[in-house]
Parts: sequence; C-alpha cells; structure tokens
Amino acid sequence: MSPCIPPLPFQPDAVIFDMDGLMLDSERAINICMARAARELGHDLPDTLWLRMIGGGDGLCRRLLSERIGAAATDALLERAEVMYDAVADAGIDHRPGIVELLQFLVARGIPRAVATSTRRPLAMRKLAAAGLLPYFDAVCTASDVPRPKPAPDVYLLAASTLGMEPSRCLVLEDSPTGVRAALAAGMTPIQVPDLLEPDDEVRALQHRIVDSLGDAQRLLEARLAIG
Repeated sequence: MSPCIPPLPFQPDAVIFDMDGLMLDSERAINICMARAARELGHDLPDTLWLRMIGGGDGLCRRLLSERIGAAATDALLERAEVMYDAVADAGIDHRPGIVELLQFLVARGIPRAVATSTRRPLAMRKLAAAGLLPYFDAVCTASDVPRPKPAPDVYLLAASTLGMEPSRCLVLEDSPTGVRAALAAGMTPIQVPDLLEPDDEVRALQHRIVDSLGDAQRLLEARLAIG
C-alpha cells in the first residue's frame, strides 16, 4: 500500500459496501454477457461502452444503449443478457480477493456492516446468497429501495439509517467513480478499490482514498483501530 495514502480520520461506527466489482467479480461477468448478447443480435458495439456503464445502474445502461441502437433493440439486448447473467449469478459469482477476510475482521470486532448496491433487490439478494456473503451483513439496501440511483446519495443514506448510524461516522468501500460520488454526497468517507475502471484525473481530484486491494483497505482499518 502506498505510504502517500492518509490514515483514516476516525474509527468508523459502520462500514458500508458496494457489491458489484467491489465484493463480487461481477462487472466482468456482466460485460461478457452484454457483449455476447449484442453480438448474437448483430450489434457491433465497442468494449468501451460496457465500461461506461459500471456503477450506474439499470437507467444508465438503458440510456447508453438506446442512444446507440434504439429503444426496441435495447429491450431485446437487455432481455437476452439478463437470461445469461441470471445463470451466472445463480451459480455463484467469484469473490473479489480479500473480501471474506475483511468481512470476518469486521464481524470479529463487532463493527456493523451493510450493502448499498445499484442492483435491484431480487437479483442482489440472489447474488449475495449464492456467493455465500449474505450472512455477513446486518442490512442490504438496493436500487429497489430508493428513488434515485448512484451517484445520488440515497442508497447510502438509507444504509446508514437502517443501521442507525450517522452518515459522517460511516466508512464506504467502492470500486467505481459513480459510487464514490454517491458516498461523498452522503457525507461519508469512501475508500475506492478500483476494478475495471482506473481512476482518471477527474476522479482523483475528489481527494478520497484510493487503494490497490481490499487487503489494503483492511490495513487502513487495522491501523485506525489500533489507535482507538
């Protein structure tokens, strides 16, 4: 971990986790399903399009596709990709390295944990259960539970409220710039663990903590807890 990363300014009362790309290696799986569905339907779409969708939820995906291929073709593509992805999700998506160790660390220290995801509730619950992560969480908040998706702060504020915590005392773990912006808008302290999207200058200008791995995030927590 880079020595330039500042220590955490407080001992968090709760830790709130994004799901896709942060805990589960699902962004790759989603992109593969979308690209495959596009090819099967005869659409020549660039890989960069799938990267633009990361962290943005259903609305962003639908808008970006509709701009390219129209509303009707978008409906057909998303329907086919959803069937493919459901099979992947039900089989259990691979964990991102270090997630179980971090969750066990928090459980052992009695620090409350919640999920705040842009995925709709039925699919989010299936994915967490199939991956064996659901029992680690005190609350799961999804795009189904709030009026506005990330980068609006709604799902993070709901997670804090559900846990009974002040937003300013919550630490957030995110992989995407969209999620980082949502956490900052909620008045929380985010740590970004990038997955498919490397932070550009605009993202780094947000001046949040960016680490290479969940293990690095855990070390930041360990250092803060050692201080008390």
